[in-house]
Amino acid sequence: MVAHRMVDVNGIRLHIAEQGEGPLVVLLHGFPESWHSWHRQFGPLVDAGFRVVAPDQRGYGSSDHPDDVDAYTILHLVGDVVGLIKELGEEKAYVVGHDWGAPVAWHTALLRPDMVLGVAGLSVPPPFRGPHRPLAMMRELFGGRFYWNYFERPGVADAEFDRDTRATLRKFFYYASASASPSGEIAQPMVDPERGWLADMKDPEVLPEWLTEDDLDALAESFSGGFTGALNWYRNLDRNWELTAPWDNAVVTRPSLYIYGDRDLVPAFPGARDLIEQLPAFMPNLHRKPVELADCGHWTQQERPDEVNAALIDFLTA
Repeated sequence: MVAHRMVDVNGIRLHIAEQGEGPLVVLLHGFPESWHSWHRQFGPLVDAGFRVVAPDQRGYGSSDHPDDVDAYTILHLVGDVVGLIKELGEEKAYVVGHDWGAPVAWHTALLRPDMVLGVAGLSVPPPFRGPHRPLAMMRELFGGRFYWNYFERPGVADAEFDRDTRATLRKFFYYASASASPSGEIAQPMVDPERGWLADMKDPEVLPEWLTEDDLDALAESFSGGFTGALNWYRNLDRNWELTAPWDNAVVTRPSLYIYGDRDLVPAFPGARDLIEQLPAFMPNLHRKPVELADCGHWTQQERPDEVNAALIDFLTA
């Protein structure tokens, strides 16, 4: 059975779900998710001989939601992972992340390779730091309509998403899934800043088969305190670019794995496909070439749990 408890980490309290014994595997969720996004990974990883822990990261679920926007930088998030590994009585762990959890996992391996046995990222490729501030760059490319720039406006997306939490999540999960792009065409995630993002998102009459009403209930409950903490991660994108300047041109040297869906909107971001194609040359310990999952959208481990579990177990036991 998956057990739940609160732990003191890096000056805050985190809610964690845990199960199993063996080498530690830390699973880091993305936006707008919670520890529950990994519930299909617990059983297979535990059966493969691992101790599995998935936190609600800061700003999410039952974990603390610091008020200060500056409390959500990549250094805080990596610090939470480092503190969690230590709090769990371990010196090293495998770190796996999806969506926003992937940059946290990659940066943990980049900044603290001494504590990372191996690192896997789903959807978001490794953090090769670009020459420009991300928010400023997207603002220039897309005239302020890219969703990052919508999220950076204090209180705006927060209020839109809070109006009907369950409908917000239902629309998000359908919008970024393979079900929403049967033709394989992927549009850039643009937002009319006056109408909001949800206005043009389809509200599906039937959920994708991998997303149950119980899953949606768990997600909605985790956002009962609002979306501000989660959105504050995006509001630090330019700050993260500044803070990671000492690691410019550094690469992840720990054993690594990258998995993504062929209909995921993230690999369709400007420059992302070129980066993915070059990963084998950039990543000295890439376990295998990037794993592309057919007919898979953004919610990698939820849309394709069997394939993801098989790839993770192959990597973790290698």
